[in-house]
Amino acid sequence: MTHEPFETLAPVYALGALDGDDLAIFEAHLPTCSACQASVRDAQETLARVTLSMPPQAPPAAARAALVGRVAERSRVRSPGWLRWAAATAVAAAAAAMFVGTWVAVRYEARLGQMARETAAVREGLARNEAALQEQVAFYRGAVEMLRDPATRVVDLRGQGPASAASGRMLWNDASGGQLFVAGLTPAPAGKTYELWTIADAAPKPAGLFAVDAQGRAVHRVAAERGVKVFAVSLEPEGGVPAPTGPIVLASK
Repeated sequence: MTHEPFETLAPVYALGALDGDDLAIFEAHLPTCSACQASVRDAQETLARVTLSMPPQAPPAAARAALVGRVAERSRVRSPGWLRWAAATAVAAAAAAMFVGTWVAVRYEARLGQMARETAAVREGLARNEAALQEQVAFYRGAVEMLRDPATRVVDLRGQGPASAASGRMLWNDASGGQLFVAGLTPAPAGKTYELWTIADAAPKPAGLFAVDAQGRAVHRVAAERGVKVFAVSLEPEGGVPAPTGPIVLASK
């Protein structure tokens, strides 16, 4: 017997569809033939890949009816071996469908989990943006209320040195404090921050730290203090300092 018939039987054996004498002959030959062993492994791996790569689909009703008819017709003219081959094929197809269904379900659950995480991240981002917007609205509302008070002063701050293009405006009320608006400042480098100073008759007092956005803008709330005459902003080490040490970038007259 030549080797060619075994090459034909290998993929059918991998499918589990051999029976009778063919099965006995092939199983006796298989342990002694590395080529057939490789053919069986390749056929099994191919079946697994095809099973995992195809989405589950129900066969059309017409195709199912035709298949049932052909099986019934062949059962009357073929040997019982054909029936066993058809049954084995049906079992293999059912197993493939089960594998595909499981794979799709796992992928679907993973995608649902990813979508849930993405949705949560979007919600968190929206919540942060809403909180920031509400804070800005409250800030500007406070500025409007301050401007209604005749005791409120509007103090302009001018850019100094390398920050000559920057500008600032302080709404100041001795009783309620102030609100600083800054524009045109370069974002502070790493390890640095902007610090506001209030100057009355004595030495400058720290009045808080602030950062600017990518457009060089910032708003900053300042606590009340009596007798303030001058405001200044300097670039200081991150965390702030009790007295100015860095260059002045904004200052009022």
